[in-house]
Amino acid sequence: MAELIGVVKGPGELPNEYVFITKDKEHTKVGEYVYYNAPINGTSKSIVGRVKSRSLAVNLPPFVFSEPNLDPFEVLSALGIERDSAEFYEIVVENVGYFDSEMNGFVNPRIPPIPGDKIYLTPSEMLSEMISPKRLGEIGGAHIGSLLMRKEGEVPVVLSVKEMVSTHLAILASTGAGKSYTAAVLIEELMRPYNRAAVLVIDPHSEYHTLSKIQELSDFKEKDYSPKVKIYPSKEIKVRFSNLTEADIKYLLPEGATEKMYHFLSTAFRSLTEKLRTEGRKDYSWQDLYDEIDELSKDSANQQHQSTFEGLKWRISARFNKKDGVFSNTEHITLKDIFEPGKCTVFQLSDIEENEQQVIVATILRRVFKARKKTVRGESKPGEEDYLPYPVFVILEEGHRFAPAKANAVSTSILKEILGEGRKFGVGIGLISQSPRKLDQDVLSQCMTQIIMRIINPNDQKTIYDSVQEIGRSILDELPALTKGQAVISGLGINSPVLCRIRNRMTEHGGETLDAPNEWQKYFSASFKQKIEQVNAPYIRHDSEKEEEKFGGFKV
Repeated sequence: MAELIGVVKGPGELPNEYVFITKDKEHTKVGEYVYYNAPINGTSKSIVGRVKSRSLAVNLPPFVFSEPNLDPFEVLSALGIERDSAEFYEIVVENVGYFDSEMNGFVNPRIPPIPGDKIYLTPSEMLSEMISPKRLGEIGGAHIGSLLMRKEGEVPVVLSVKEMVSTHLAILASTGAGKSYTAAVLIEELMRPYNRAAVLVIDPHSEYHTLSKIQELSDFKEKDYSPKVKIYPSKEIKVRFSNLTEADIKYLLPEGATEKMYHFLSTAFRSLTEKLRTEGRKDYSWQDLYDEIDELSKDSANQQHQSTFEGLKWRISARFNKKDGVFSNTEHITLKDIFEPGKCTVFQLSDIEENEQQVIVATILRRVFKARKKTVRGESKPGEEDYLPYPVFVILEEGHRFAPAKANAVSTSILKEILGEGRKFGVGIGLISQSPRKLDQDVLSQCMTQIIMRIINPNDQKTIYDSVQEIGRSILDELPALTKGQAVISGLGINSPVLCRIRNRMTEHGGETLDAPNEWQKYFSASFKQKIEQVNAPYIRHDSEKEEEKFGGFKV
């Protein structure tokens, strides 16, 4: 039986709102779900709404608060007014609608309740069926957490992986709010036997290495399935030079390149491309491009530009002539090494320059998008390098680094292309950012499932409100008040925006904040002093006890 908690007073200020009166303050917090019954096409339907605000229905006279040492309700009692008769709440509710099981979504009939209609607390079982498009353990479901307004685990929140991946995802939060933790929870769900996804994580801060523990946990295994996790440290990440575009090479040139240098680089690049086409070759090295530039400099028409050519050749050599550099003439990570159903690949980019990180991401995204298009269209066959017969999902930590607002990063254009067309070809993007205002707004607006955690900066809040139309202002107002591990989830991956408590990770979190005071304290511990002595002992000779005392007892 549903719990009766109040009675409708009348309409609210907005057409989709109504007001009810209740004495219940436990079940009428902002974000809670209530309903009333209304006839729809001859059938009674439960019209669900979300509590938007709460205030006292009875304004107590100011004099009852005049004496701080007295309880206001004791003053009222002395006047013959019972507490129960004064403590009523006026609740404003924003209608969501009734749940249509065939559509698997909410329908708002635009039928407001009338004064006197009874208001009920929505049962947890009903909410579980209505809010989540998938059930726990169902193929294509991602158990992200539980409804914040109920006890932990009482109303599971399970996202649709199909919608989340095909229409893209954004996880937005201030530093320390839990965005990387939440992303790891989602990755765990994608690796579960009921999903078996092909995932690549771009990890600029080396926070996701603990995901390798997935391979050891029984919850991720079945008879025919055992997940794989492959971690690529910075030194193992290689991009073949011939996979770079002309724009990539220009973007990577050291500072100080002039428009003339860019012009001659374009000329040399086109000339080299034509030679390769004529010779039937696809791969080439930075040295081939360097030689083409050198050959171009020998043209009599270019004799007056020798300083420009020398500057260009120096910049090409300085960037690409590195023994252990990212860009290689031969070494290459194939798409099959990166993507495979049931495999999570992590690229740790922490020791790589930011502009090189952007080119790495741009190159991978171009390759995977091209491969998926060719495979879907039947233009690529099994055994070929660009044959990729399954959808993939790419998660970009520090997303604003790869699609910055008001900046011309080389990775932005391919991101926009995939966000606009990736749904047709099975390439999904997940963006994680602590600074929504620093993200390209076209990119952010195309992420159709959003997980938004605590956001304090007003400019970031405005950016979210302008870019994410699915969320109402009343829920967005909750963002500064959210604590770590709490989130607003909205968009196509869920049936209705909800306040969610993110579930605990099954693997250890790799992005904990360093505890500086504890680290400083360790410096003075006996064990630390002993280590210092052991390390320095072979190199230090003490001439006197006095010298040791001078340095606080340390051998230095």
